Amino acid sequence: MANRALIQSLPKCELHLHLEGTIEPPTLVELSRKHDAVPLTLEQAQGLYEYADFHGFMLAFKAVTQRLLTAADYELITYRLMEKLQRQNVVHAEVFVSVGAVYWRQHEFEPLFEGMERGRMRGEQDFGVSLFWIFDAVRHFGVEPAERVFELATRLKNRNVIGIGIGGDERRGAAEPFRALYDYAAEHGLRRTAHAGETTGPGSIWDALNIGAERIGHGLTAVQDSELIEVLAQRQVPVEVCVTSNVRTQCLNKIEDHPLRRMFDEGLLVTLNSDDPAMFHTSLIHEYEIAQDVFGFTDEHVRELARNSIESSFLPAEKKAQLLDRFDAVLNLSS
Repeated sequence: MANRALIQSLPKCELHLHLEGTIEPPTLVELSRKHDAVPLTLEQAQGLYEYADFHGFMLAFKAVTQRLLTAADYELITYRLMEKLQRQNVVHAEVFVSVGAVYWRQHEFEPLFEGMERGRMRGEQDFGVSLFWIFDAVRHFGVEPAERVFELATRLKNRNVIGIGIGGDERRGAAEPFRALYDYAAEHGLRRTAHAGETTGPGSIWDALNIGAERIGHGLTAVQDSELIEVLAQRQVPVEVCVTSNVRTQCLNKIEDHPLRRMFDEGLLVTLNSDDPAMFHTSLIHEYEIAQDVFGFTDEHVRELARNSIESSFLPAEKKAQLLDRFDAVLNLSS
C-alpha cells in the first residue's frame, strides 16, 4: 500500500505539466460563461473530459484552449494551478503552455503571457511555489509556425521562460525537421525537451535526442529498444513519465502494462508527472501512489523518484542545491 504520508511530506518538482490541462470542469464552466453565447453546464464540461483515445484527448484539449481568450483567463488558471501544487508539496514546476495553439487561432500571445506572469507572481507569493514556463510548439503544424514560438521564448527568456518543447501528434510531426530550431534555442540559452515515444516507437525518442532534447517527455516506447535504454541510462537523460496519461489516452490498454518499473530498474533517470491532471483525473500525489500500489515501489524508491524530480529540473545549480538540502532535512526529520 502507498505510504501517503511519506509521499505528501516529500518536497517534489513536477516537470511535465500542461497549463491548459490543469483546468478543472468548474473553472471551464466559469470561462464558458465569460465567452460562450450558450455557456457549458457543469455536466457538459465534465463530459468533455471523457474520451476513448489520444485523438479524443486532443479534441478535448482543443475545446478547453478555445475558451482561454484573455490575460485574466490565464492569470486565473495559473493561480489556481499553483494553489493545487502547494497542496501536494510541489515546490517547483516547469509548465508547458501551448503557444503554438494560440498562434494557430490567430491570437497574439504576449498579452496573455502578462496574465500568466501575474498569476505566477501572485501564486509564488501566496503559496511559495516557484514556476518556470516551457513554450510548446505544435509539431504537426510544421516547422514554420514553431519558429515563431521559439523566437518568442527567446525574447521572454528573462521572464521565467526556461525552455521550449514540441508537443502535438508525433505520428504527423517527426522531430528531425526541428533540428535547426533546437540548435537556435540552445544558442540562445533555452533548455530543450520534447514529447517522444508517447504514440510512436523508439525511433521518435532517438530523433528527439539527436536534435538536442535534454529531457524526454513520456518515453513510453523506449523499452522496445535495448540500445536506446542503455543510452538513456548511461547519459542519465531525464524521462518525464506520465503513467495515468498513457492509459487515459489509450497508448496502453491497462495500467499494469506500463513500463515504469522496468525503466526504473534499468537505471533510467525517471521522474513522475501528471501531464494534464484535470483531464486525466489524477494528480502528482496520485502518480506516486500508483508507483507503490501498482508497481511495488518501496519507500526508498519513492524518495529516489522525488529526488530525481529536483535533480532533473532546469533550476540553476544554487537553487537546486537549496531544494535538495530541504529534501534531506525532511528525510532527517522522518528518520
